[in-house]
Amino acid sequence: MNYTPEHFMQVSRKLQESRAEIAKFIVGQKEAVDFLLYGVLADGHVLLEGLPGLGKTMLVRTLAEVLDLSFARIQFTPDLMPADITGTTMIERDENGGQRFIFRKGPIFHQMVLADEINRATPKTQSALLEAMGEKTVTVLGETKQVSEPFFVLATQNPIEMEGTYPLPEAQVDRFLCKVVMEYPSREELAEISRRTTGSGSQPLTKIMTAAEVTEAQQMLKQVLIADDLLLLAVDMVRSTSPDSSPDETIRKFVAYGSGPRGLQSLIRLAKARAMTEGRFHVSIADLKYAVLPALRHRLILNYEGSAEGVEVDELIARAVRVAEKSPV
Repeated sequence: MNYTPEHFMQVSRKLQESRAEIAKFIVGQKEAVDFLLYGVLADGHVLLEGLPGLGKTMLVRTLAEVLDLSFARIQFTPDLMPADITGTTMIERDENGGQRFIFRKGPIFHQMVLADEINRATPKTQSALLEAMGEKTVTVLGETKQVSEPFFVLATQNPIEMEGTYPLPEAQVDRFLCKVVMEYPSREELAEISRRTTGSGSQPLTKIMTAAEVTEAQQMLKQVLIADDLLLLAVDMVRSTSPDSSPDETIRKFVAYGSGPRGLQSLIRLAKARAMTEGRFHVSIADLKYAVLPALRHRLILNYEGSAEGVEVDELIARAVRVAEKSPV
């Protein structure tokens, strides 16, 4: 289906209204709000990292309410089992006194699933998300079931208290469209958070979009254009993160593995989502630069020397962008 400019502008206005509605409850955290919205628009999953108490759970819950999506929160713990996520088959007695098998759906069948502190569960339990994230299906006892549409996994990680955690496998980390780091609030933002949460007044949230409108917006995103020269610039940004193809000496020294094709796909989809949200039908250089850190920061793997010296991945990506802008890689 070909959408008219009026369709695009209507969706753009609703996306901007959604962002403004979220800001009524979430103070600051502009990048986190933006990329959660872009992740939904780009039909991808988002990894949130931040200190306790920064509002990660509240942000996801608010987003689900504004977009009118069914919401489920899963608190990941070491004793969480895969069936606690996917659901399980049970024996139930029917009205005639007989017995039958029925499937009780788990929280994975909601439209927006918050995997809270995902790295606190065992790898076996973490893998229960992999099929749903990649294929949007769940297989239980050999039977494959479709998850809800639209479907998003928003996972949180705590960067401290790493004792007793299970680092996410690289295959699972790579399935996230982007990784957003929630910043500590400024002095003014802390004061505003206190006013909103300790005062007597509270405003109800308004539902701006429906699940059907979100699905339609995802289809519209595919028609946002990107010029060939910008596509090649994005390719060079991704290639510049790899020690095998980057001309930057620092990247070759500290990076073991750079981003692959999935990183490029995520970068393009996020840039298109930003362009569409801002009311444009084509991707700009500014869109690519805004999206590059969240799209790639979880896809670079440092070598031993880089980890030992505490090299910042974001700085390496910034170097890769500068290299890509100077000359083709």
